[in-house]
Amino acid sequence: MKFLNIKPTVIIILLLFGSFSFGQTELKNKVVDFMTMMPIENASVYVQNTTIGTITNADGKFVLLVPKEFENDSIVVSSIGFKSFKTTVDQFDNDFDILLEEDVASLDEILIVAENRPKTGNDIVLRALEKLQDNLPEQQYLQKGFLRHKERNKKQFKWLVESAITLYDDSSYVSGGKDNLKINVDQVRKSYDLRDVDSLFSYSTYLKYNANVNLRPKNLRRDTIKKESLIKSIKWNDTRVNGLENLFKGKLNLVRNSKSPKALFGDNILKTHQFKLDTILVDNERKIYKIQINKSEDFVGLNTKGIYNEGYIAGGWIYIYWDNFAVKKIEYQLKAGSKAQKSRSKTLFDTQINHKLVISYTEYQDRMYPNYIYYETPKLVNVGYKPTGKINKEEEAQFNKEERFYYTVQEILFTEIIQDPDKVETALQQDWDPDIFSVKPYNKQFWDNYNTLLESEEDEKLINDLTKRSSLYKKE
Repeated sequence: MKFLNIKPTVIIILLLFGSFSFGQTELKNKVVDFMTMMPIENASVYVQNTTIGTITNADGKFVLLVPKEFENDSIVVSSIGFKSFKTTVDQFDNDFDILLEEDVASLDEILIVAENRPKTGNDIVLRALEKLQDNLPEQQYLQKGFLRHKERNKKQFKWLVESAITLYDDSSYVSGGKDNLKINVDQVRKSYDLRDVDSLFSYSTYLKYNANVNLRPKNLRRDTIKKESLIKSIKWNDTRVNGLENLFKGKLNLVRNSKSPKALFGDNILKTHQFKLDTILVDNERKIYKIQINKSEDFVGLNTKGIYNEGYIAGGWIYIYWDNFAVKKIEYQLKAGSKAQKSRSKTLFDTQINHKLVISYTEYQDRMYPNYIYYETPKLVNVGYKPTGKINKEEEAQFNKEERFYYTVQEILFTEIIQDPDKVETALQQDWDPDIFSVKPYNKQFWDNYNTLLESEEDEKLINDLTKRSSLYKKE
């Protein structure tokens, strides 16, 4: 697919973009473990009592733009299991690493506090689900955020989209439905697409589900298909698999959609998941349960139309505050469990882990709002030589796994919460477009004043490489 040229037209919806703050202080530093001196990933960095914040990258580094009006407010750096660091914005030192010390509570002490307090992992999680109506937002709101969507094989990036988005939610604890959640793509910072995707696969799948025509890719001829038809089918498949609406409205939005029909964290949660209390940690001076997610009697399934997304075993961790049973963070993965899924995953993806998800929440005015989302899933492509049956050494050399197997990563950092009913209502009157794959004109002024996720050193190198390859591709 060719690099998508940016058109000169721009439509600015001021409310969706948010207000520009030109007087800002840049905070830039690295967070490390005091004992090991290793970087701490996903540490929270935020201005206290506001929604201004970010998280650290894989190298423990971050950049945060803070409006001048908050220069006397406290800046907090916190991570589960560590003592928090706090200073004022105007006293923040960009030159010296921030060292966090380990902080662990006593598990035995917690368990004997009261007889009516849940003591097992299963009971704690069930209590947390009961408390969602008290801990999640009860009114409609908007959230501003930054999205980084990237796709790569084992060698290099093939696709990158960076966008500013707005999320509307009328309540985080709902019974389902499409009208109570909306997503808009406000601005696009980068859009490079150099994938070697098997367009015939996408085209055949598109025909099956949109034209009721069932043809296998091997029975199609590339030279008989119009280019615009291929592009349309690829975009349809991208949206179907990696569209943001799927992530927010689907089953993997575990907490928000726990009242939806057949939710993963719904009424039958213990048939597909078991929870084991591991220990008690501390997060920003509050005790927090660390609970392991294990398999149960049934496999987990996502019931995705047109994709065999069944036969998984759930694993990971869930962190729940001790005092109010609010969910702080979920680290969740789905691994192939059934015989059919194991075979499919190995053949198509060269991995048994099909879904990795991290969702963390931030507390604002006694309610928990999404703060950071990381979602990773392998991608079905057909690149290069694909052997069938037994092959000799010469044929095996042509089968390059590093080129063949892809995966997609989506990261979303939420940077602002808007609760004002008038502002929310005004925003809802605008046209909302959730398409993260449509290119928009670059607005430098907007991005100069917008908080984004800092790339890791590895990602920065791969992004620079993709940028160079894209520039060369355009000149051909």
